[in-house]
Amino acid sequence: MRYETMELTVPGQKTGPAELKLYLLDMLEHAPDKKRPMILVLPGGGYRFRSDREREPIVMQFLAMGCHACVVEYSAEPNRFPVAMQEVALAIAAVREHAGAWHVNPDAIIPCGFSAGGHLAGCIGVFWNRPEAYEAIGKRPEEIRPNGLILGYPVITSGEYRHKGSFEKLLGEDADEMLIEQVSIEKQVTADMPPVFFWHTVTDQSVPVENSLLLASALRKNGINFEMHIYPSGIHGVALGNEETAGIGHKALEPCCQSWISLVKSWIEAKWM
Repeated sequence: MRYETMELTVPGQKTGPAELKLYLLDMLEHAPDKKRPMILVLPGGGYRFRSDREREPIVMQFLAMGCHACVVEYSAEPNRFPVAMQEVALAIAAVREHAGAWHVNPDAIIPCGFSAGGHLAGCIGVFWNRPEAYEAIGKRPEEIRPNGLILGYPVITSGEYRHKGSFEKLLGEDADEMLIEQVSIEKQVTADMPPVFFWHTVTDQSVPVENSLLLASALRKNGINFEMHIYPSGIHGVALGNEETAGIGHKALEPCCQSWISLVKSWIEAKWM
């Protein structure tokens, strides 16, 4: 396996450049020309930080599936929308540009976001062909288009069930209502959104399950292919739900949620492998 890093610099960054951390599987002797999917992991953290539990433990799961994977260390506060989204756009463009050298299938570049990282993945999913995503970074829509999205307990809506802290960090506390509505993912879904795999827990007290239910309704209305799993229990930020990501006091140990990683493996294999 090769490990590489790449800086992601966009106009308006108030902190140092974001970073793309790449985990590239070696090619096998019997399949030297094999092109693998690339999963771009976007950790959660309410746009304040990026969670360790939703970073390398997630990457290792995708590597075990036979995918390449990377972590996008995107900008959190004090940066505001659309900086982080543009960084993800640059990451997708970089992967597509280097697809040959990195043995990546350029039609299988898939952001995987958790919580606020799920919102960020949703943003690139709905805005990839709109100027706010590509114009400032000098890219074309087809260069930054994601081929699918994987979302874990995602922040979706800026309406009644919103996670207030995420939107305050993303937009600032004095954001106007038009901007707040613009980043409500379920209101921005169109027929141009890629297929989505997503999951949530009924007992999530931080980001209510209604976020995913609203997304499912919007996807259905727009004819977008999706797979959704709702688990009966699990705190917010459950990640893999196993010992590796259980956290202090094992609060995030949740056996009923552990199946999502095998389910997403089947979803990826059916579409891209």
